[in-house]
Amino acid sequence: MIVVTGATGNVGRPLVEALAAVGERVTAVSRRPTGTELPEGVRHHQADLADPGSLRPALDGADALFLLFAGELLTGEQPVRELLETAGSAGVRRVVVLSSQAAVTRPQAISHAPLRALEEAVRASGLDWTVLRPGGFDSNAFAWAESVRTRRTVAAPFGDVGLPVVDPADIAEVAAATLRGRGHAGRTYELTGPAPVSPRQQARTIGDALGEPVRFTELSREQARAEMLRFMPEPVADGTLDILGEPTAAEQRVSPDVERVLGRPPRAFTDWAMRNIAAFR
Repeated sequence: MIVVTGATGNVGRPLVEALAAVGERVTAVSRRPTGTELPEGVRHHQADLADPGSLRPALDGADALFLLFAGELLTGEQPVRELLETAGSAGVRRVVVLSSQAAVTRPQAISHAPLRALEEAVRASGLDWTVLRPGGFDSNAFAWAESVRTRRTVAAPFGDVGLPVVDPADIAEVAAATLRGRGHAGRTYELTGPAPVSPRQQARTIGDALGEPVRFTELSREQARAEMLRFMPEPVADGTLDILGEPTAAEQRVSPDVERVLGRPPRAFTDWAMRNIAAFR
């Protein structure tokens, strides 16, 4: 059996669906009720990773664990080692952890220090481990959904700076492959899309999918920071803006790892926009 934490999110939900589709026994873990139906045969367990003991019942009979820590847990004290010990004592032998590309591209950044600590704990756990390091998500564009629906506008900083953002569905498929297949233990995969795409290009792509023009408005760094501080801690906002505005060469590089694991190129932002265009109508 495979236990998937963060099972209601942009990666967890398609991961649960992908595993169930190939007949795996799956336990979907979230802090709150799912709010939607799970695939047939998938069991749901409500748990909070801040309390590793609450996850213990979900681990009975499991041999693999997909580990995703919510942002608020990553800004404070992480019970990662206790959780990994709990998993190991329950019989789990394989763990796949969702980290971030910035854990290695920004080694001095305060904003991503918790992810580096998470990776270190997983490597020291004694379990077979695989680390997934995605760059920015295509689904971050959902932040523009309301303004596109009501005003056909997108407002974002650094309008012409491109990053190879990745489709969460690709992350989920890679996670499914590493949870089920052999040859992934001890490996770290960097996950990106097929090409850098800027916020201005993303707005144009959403407009093309809608069949209507979407106007792009460039925010200053200060304006964007003020908006971000409404829902994220200051170090995370500043770290995110550093990546968006002044990406390193490594952060702009297209990684071969999605194709290496899945045997096909990563999906383009256009594909993501077409699949999710209902959110912008």
